Amino acid sequence: MDGFVGKVAAVTGAGSGIGQALAIELARSGASLAISDIDTDGLADTEAQLTAIGAPFKTNLLDVADREAFAAYAEEVNDHFGKVNQIYNNAGISFYGDVEISQYKEIERVMNVDYWGVVHGTKAFLPHLIASGDGHVVNVSSAFGLFAVPGQAAYNSAKFAVRGFSEALFQEMALAGHPVRVTTVFPGGVTSAFLGNMTAAEELGDVDLTKNFDVRLWSTTPQKAARVILGGVRKKRPRVLIGPDIKILDLAVRLTGPRYQQLVPPLLRRFMKPIS
Repeated sequence: MDGFVGKVAAVTGAGSGIGQALAIELARSGASLAISDIDTDGLADTEAQLTAIGAPFKTNLLDVADREAFAAYAEEVNDHFGKVNQIYNNAGISFYGDVEISQYKEIERVMNVDYWGVVHGTKAFLPHLIASGDGHVVNVSSAFGLFAVPGQAAYNSAKFAVRGFSEALFQEMALAGHPVRVTTVFPGGVTSAFLGNMTAAEELGDVDLTKNFDVRLWSTTPQKAARVILGGVRKKRPRVLIGPDIKILDLAVRLTGPRYQQLVPPLLRRFMKPIS
């Protein structure tokens, strides 16, 4: 429980997957929670679990792409609890589509949620984290924030941007002497509704992407992912890799450098079904 007792933590995307698991694990560790999502049913499920634990919590519907709404939300959370120690910018969406067929609006939607949502959450809560004297920003990137794959240019762009934004923030907080730590999280395959909720470029029509992507190999449960993340937060690690798959892929990219880009297409042609 060390590191979370008496802390106030805000978690976006708390209605399912890693976000929900983070809220539950934080509650069990003695934290007070501000949970948000756009999924009403998912939030209700998280609320029920937090109530059973007996943890103090506040619930809000929140679109992380809405800058003004996020700013107002941060003020509301701080007013409600009197402080905020941690923000977990976890909310995100997934998308599949080659650059050639992806529309501008489809790419913008991914960037608005997966990148700008992180920026909004960080900017909105940062003054409160600094004021707390013991702040922590936890931004969730992805395996695709470490290496790129075809069909994921929009998602890669957002998650690479989250990585750069977070690593720069880490250095800025250190240079300024602010009492705020920054951790960037890189999940590999996680068993959640994330893949099932993935949308595809309109030009592809109605396709079932779950038939083309198999994350069962080396997949990590959201509960285990949450425990790994919180372990990294306790130890104030700047980077947290989740799952043996991401650790192996990260090492492969480090060893091969830019050449990994030439190795990916033939591997995908061999092991992944074509999208149709």
